[in-house]
Amino acid sequence: MAGSGETSEARALGEARALGEALAALRRDCGLSQAEAGARIGMTGQGWGLYEAGKRPGLFRPDVQRRLTGALDATPEALVLRSQDDPATPEGLHRLNSPAEIAAPQGLSARGRAFEGAPAQARRLRLETDELAPWASAGTVLEYVPGRWPRRGQGCVIQLEDGVRKVRLYDRADDAEVVVLGAGALDQSERIARSRIQSMSAVTSRLDDE
Repeated sequence: MAGSGETSEARALGEARALGEALAALRRDCGLSQAEAGARIGMTGQGWGLYEAGKRPGLFRPDVQRRLTGALDATPEALVLRSQDDPATPEGLHRLNSPAEIAAPQGLSARGRAFEGAPAQARRLRLETDELAPWASAGTVLEYVPGRWPRRGQGCVIQLEDGVRKVRLYDRADDAEVVVLGAGALDQSERIARSRIQSMSAVTSRLDDE
């Protein structure tokens, strides 16, 4: 029994290292340092480095994978595919996700060790209140890209697990929560637990109501 436990632990460590190395490869493809990648999602370079070193078990969580890969304009599917592309990857990695989850999504193609995600299609949303005035008033149409993590001061569309959707200005984030502005006033901050967030999308343009 002890030998079995040791084998399972070794496999888990190998899977964590494989995912961490895949994350590092995706970051290098973007030409970013650990500090630059971390800054995109309010994380320190040291914190990012712990994920790449396979020392944070949260790397197995889908929400964490979405957050990290979003900073690299990539997807969790690209992360898993990249880790599987390593011949040294343990077979156990294939059990991290269901077949539907690890299958290459539409727009993802293999090119040696590089994967390109198809650009996310922008969506539009019309504001119904003046909560974000003067940045954007009621009637303004916002164009946003699903899954793209915003930068500080950029508008964002937050979809919560309970179905509520919030439009705010992104301020910062850490491993536990996201801080945004615009809950009734642009100088009023709001803290949202990461566990409540289903998706975060960056606003890329504002179209005034005609």
